[in-house]
Amino acid sequence: MARGGRPKQGDGPERRCIVTGESQPRGGLIRFVIGPDAMVVPDLAGRLPGRGIWVSAERGVLEQAVKRKLFARAARQPVTLPEGLVDLVHDLLTRRVIELLSLARKSCQAVAGYEKVRDWLARGDARVLIQAHDGSERGKTKLRPPPGPEGHLTCLSAQELGLAFGREHVIHAALAAGGLAARVVEEAAKLARMRGQIGALVAGEDTKDA
Repeated sequence: MARGGRPKQGDGPERRCIVTGESQPRGGLIRFVIGPDAMVVPDLAGRLPGRGIWVSAERGVLEQAVKRKLFARAARQPVTLPEGLVDLVHDLLTRRVIELLSLARKSCQAVAGYEKVRDWLARGDARVLIQAHDGSERGKTKLRPPPGPEGHLTCLSAQELGLAFGREHVIHAALAAGGLAARVVEEAAKLARMRGQIGALVAGEDTKDA
């Protein structure tokens, strides 16, 4: 993955953002389609029928697409936008990351809790270290993420991580290598960009390690 959370060149077919005009791999963009009722529909899974309209996965870029009425221009027809489209995309991305993590947990490809994560890291079983952005900074620095720019995710809160693991809150989690890990990393990068978290670990309040 390149700087800024954007996937590297060669990571699949490229699409052009209707706002910036930049072409990039699909992993760094949000796909939209126009429904039968001319409603703009976010298609995070990229499976809905129809011609795709692509926007970079960044809040400011999406806000520009709405403000400048670029969806209608790209669709070449009048369209209707859902109320609060930008917040809707953010919430859908959040839910998608949580659901993918939950699926990884059920498939025994993810664990949570300091001790289990530490053991996975020590054995080399963890491809990705996931830590809540509002967890204790002192506690989080005790674990060293796997090497590489995709080895450490910090875009979720302790409560959001808890939802993925069926707990009230989670500070530390780890993902094993595999297809689910790649999907989590890609969607989490989009969410981090939507939240303005790319490029720095987001500090927050101290929360008891889980």
